[in-house]
Amino acid sequence: MKQAKILFVCHGNICRSPMAEFVMKKIVADAGLEEQFYIESAATSTEEIGNEVYPPAKRKLAEHGITCKGKTARQMTRGDYQRFDLLIGMDDWNIRNMKRICQDDPDKKIHRLMDFTPRAGEVADPWYTGNFEATWQDVWEGCNCLLEQLRG
Repeated sequence: MKQAKILFVCHGNICRSPMAEFVMKKIVADAGLEEQFYIESAATSTEEIGNEVYPPAKRKLAEHGITCKGKTARQMTRGDYQRFDLLIGMDDWNIRNMKRICQDDPDKKIHRLMDFTPRAGEVADPWYTGNFEATWQDVWEGCNCLLEQLRG
């Protein structure tokens, strides 16, 4: 199997997409599959570029023994479409912006994370709700279901 390259994307790259990046890295590592995956995250906006992961998101990851040390927000680029096999957004607004940045999705690489689960929809946005546990649950389920599907 060739290395699968996955980019998780949200609006600012400080809450949901870095949570997904580091959760996916953990479950891939726990499965002994690190060599088969390359995983990053990015933003659709420029608002948080260079900022670290939002402290409540960092704390939620730490509760589960996951570190995101050194991660700073970056913006998704058109070139990411060629670099990655899957570009996974957290909500419909992300998907629209991702398709705009990439000038559409001719290779059908852009998906919502929750579409890999039995309950398709959007990942809860803790920026507005303050509920990082709900986001954790969505991200954990989404990443585990994604790995199951990629493994066949």
